[in-house]
Amino acid sequence: MSSYLQVRNLAKRFGDFTALGDVSLDVGEGEFVCFLGPSGCGKTTLLRAIAGLDPQSAGTIHQKGRDVSALPPAKRDFGIVFQSYALFPNLTVADNVGYGLVSRRESKAAIKARVAELLALVGLPDAGPKYPAQLSGGQQQRVALARALATSPGLLLLDEPLSALDARVRLRLRHEIKALQRRLGVTTIMVTHDQEEALTMADRIVVMNHGAIEQVGTPQEIYRRPASAFVADFVGSMNFLSGTLTAPDKVRVAGIDFACAAQDGLAPGQKVNLCIRPEDVRVRDLPADIQNRVPVEVANLDFVGAFCRATLTARAAAEVAMTADFSSNLIRDLGVDLGTKLDVALPPDRLRVFAA
Repeated sequence: MSSYLQVRNLAKRFGDFTALGDVSLDVGEGEFVCFLGPSGCGKTTLLRAIAGLDPQSAGTIHQKGRDVSALPPAKRDFGIVFQSYALFPNLTVADNVGYGLVSRRESKAAIKARVAELLALVGLPDAGPKYPAQLSGGQQQRVALARALATSPGLLLLDEPLSALDARVRLRLRHEIKALQRRLGVTTIMVTHDQEEALTMADRIVVMNHGAIEQVGTPQEIYRRPASAFVADFVGSMNFLSGTLTAPDKVRVAGIDFACAAQDGLAPGQKVNLCIRPEDVRVRDLPADIQNRVPVEVANLDFVGAFCRATLTARAAAEVAMTADFSSNLIRDLGVDLGTKLDVALPPDRLRVFAA
């Protein structure tokens, strides 16, 4: 995949506050990339810098080999969709979608044809004569998307486009936007604080924190191999067990030894966090010689629809507590209930270790 957008050593300062510090990133042509992170992490600032809406204090931005670092937004090749839709209430849907084409002095016939094509593309073929106030939130966001695509931009920027919608509409639009992006092949960057949104939509995720990039990777890489404790904690659910590294491949937690992969960059005797996802805690069919076997007691059970999230405490050390996701079948087959005693195992290949 060829590189379409190159961001190099980008910094953005507001007085004494550094919103972005020395950020570098490549986005491939046709790629769907999500900037993911908590509020105030710098993800929207980075998007606005790429768009030229909030120019950077330092660093460069190249788009398809062209240096756009100092260009105003109108001279850059992008379409943008905001959280608030930002539609003109006094214009019809058709006029909203065709607004950018009018300013480019396209012919009326060409504009009409392009608007009809785009409204059909976003599933609103009959909405042209209506006004934004006559549409639902989800429909308004589709119109905003059609308007952003009207000029056939090389880059589509989405600034938390789904966060103002209710859960059901958000889920439907999530799939529609991803399918549309694949069909058009337009390079897309989306800002979101919703991890599920990023995991289901992105080709790659850029996890940000305090104005810096913590990790860049595919959804599977981010989820399965988090590069830092922050990423492990922010993306998905994670158990953190405080312990001490006693050997390159061993961690002791409250007197219980756990085998793990050999750790580079950590020294024996160092305080660490041993981490495992709730769904990786193994319960069924434990062979006699399995590693990291822990006798536990079920201290709490929360019904979460398709599964139950169990809080487990080690019988040998009550301070060792973790959550595990149990399927309804497992709950039934093993007769799991509050107070049930059973053995679980923490597979070494599913354990992550981070400095405390």
